[in-house]
Amino acid sequence: MTPRRKKRLTLVGLLVLGVGGATSLLLAAFSENLVYFHTPTEVAEGKAPADRKFRIGGLVAEDSVRRDDDSLGVRFRITDTAEAVMVEYEGVLPDLFREGQGVVADGRLTADNVFRAERVLAKHDENYMPPEAAEALERAKTGYAPESGTTAEQ
Repeated sequence: MTPRRKKRLTLVGLLVLGVGGATSLLLAAFSENLVYFHTPTEVAEGKAPADRKFRIGGLVAEDSVRRDDDSLGVRFRITDTAEAVMVEYEGVLPDLFREGQGVVADGRLTADNVFRAERVLAKHDENYMPPEAAEALERAKTGYAPESGTTAEQ
């Protein structure tokens, strides 16, 4: 093998190694930033990750909103009509936030199964609800489990 060919082969090998390393770093960063959506029923069944950030969505349960008098803290329950999850949030809530309205919250589940939200989003008009939340509410109302193709009563 000539020195020129050996040098070119080394350069190509280093280039492939560099592209492979950059791709692996990119994929690792991408997977860390994925935020999955879970319903209150999935959280109650233990299907939501305990160690990762995720989204939870549904309706704000009636008579569940409790505000702290001395801070911006608020506690409320999100329900899909089958199960409910307590949510704690520190900050200013969206103007459209109220009981009975659809919301999606980003955050983490604590050890005592309280969802600590970092961000709360409220639906922005009468016709909009995130598709995942609308589907989860419909499944909870009808008892239909699409992964098995059966209803809860069967």
